[in-house]
Amino acid sequence: MKILITSDWYAPAVNGVVTSILTLRRELTRRGHEVRVLTLSGGSRGWQADGVYAVGSLDAGHIYPGARLRVPALSSPLNQLIAWCPDVVHSQCEFSTFGLARRIAKACGAPLVHTYHTVYEDYTHYFSPSRRWGRLLVKGFTRAVLARTDAVIAPSAKVQRLLDGYGVRRPVRVIPTGIDLDRFAAKPSPALLAARREALGIPAGNAVLVYVGRLAREKAIDELLESRAALGGAPVTLLLAGGGPDEPRLRQLAAAMGLDAPAVVFAGMVPPAEVPLFYHMGDVFVSASQSETQGLTYFEAMAAGLPLVCRADPCLDGVVTNGVDGWQYATAAGRDSALAALLADERLRRAMGGRAARTAQEFSAAQFAQRAEALYREACLARADADRRTVRRGLVPAGR
Repeated sequence: MKILITSDWYAPAVNGVVTSILTLRRELTRRGHEVRVLTLSGGSRGWQADGVYAVGSLDAGHIYPGARLRVPALSSPLNQLIAWCPDVVHSQCEFSTFGLARRIAKACGAPLVHTYHTVYEDYTHYFSPSRRWGRLLVKGFTRAVLARTDAVIAPSAKVQRLLDGYGVRRPVRVIPTGIDLDRFAAKPSPALLAARREALGIPAGNAVLVYVGRLAREKAIDELLESRAALGGAPVTLLLAGGGPDEPRLRQLAAAMGLDAPAVVFAGMVPPAEVPLFYHMGDVFVSASQSETQGLTYFEAMAAGLPLVCRADPCLDGVVTNGVDGWQYATAAGRDSALAALLADERLRRAMGGRAARTAQEFSAAQFAQRAEALYREACLARADADRRTVRRGLVPAGR
């Protein structure tokens, strides 16, 4: 099949959407498909290389950190992709590139499949002074966008239920994004781990609670700082691997709470190639976010053999089982109790980490691509059947 993936975000940007696209493109290519990408460039000029078509864009960081909007002059890449004539168009963002995805799909008679990556109602603080009105805007916007698709992919049952509540009437299939399990399971050498911990100022005897991800308001990093503060003077480091718009405030908050290094270590942005190393520096993975549609970092941490202590969220249903491979907590007391139990017992940490690694096997990149491919084929058949019915009704000439 010829598959076009469209997205406002692509490498070298680092986020869950980009990770999902890179994984899907790699695995679909391994399965023999030809996959091209249409995205936004990092400036006003477009470019094309290695099957990626980037159209010019302008900075829109005032709307959301890192966001960009496409410039209007883009007939050349659009015409090239229409001439290529993809069998299916898979859009990954609802904004600038979604309109292009629709135009290409319509011109080629291809089905438009869309992955709904983001629970926008958790991001209303970026665009609406009223959370209530922000949610209403999100609901109407989502329903309008998805009505223009042939099928929708939800990364988790949580998102499927959300879309059902919004009144979305398109077919919605739950397909979790997969990860390269071997990449995260491979253990770095003890010498490398010790050297990196030392470089970050983490004492050799400290246990490490690790968080990997953006430092943004919706990620509730404040709770992670509170959990470290509750441990007092224990030899424990909270390692925050990632950057984001909330980092300056969080640094000030940590200082005000008396959480200087090595109690809390801000590692900053981490190159993608080094992300697995940060998981392996940790003893327990922690997260307080409830804004995840799926949470790839949960799978990555589990593949690295870490037990999880995370705020309870529907996206973790069937992923984290309390007392087996981690804990989902609903209260601060539950969080602190789970952390205390794991930090006090290395054998428990290892046992739960081993079970976490086995759970992660359910979320392989290969399974991700197989499930997406199956949906593509179903969408193509459904589109062909719809076209035949349209021809029989005499609405379009046969052989269109």
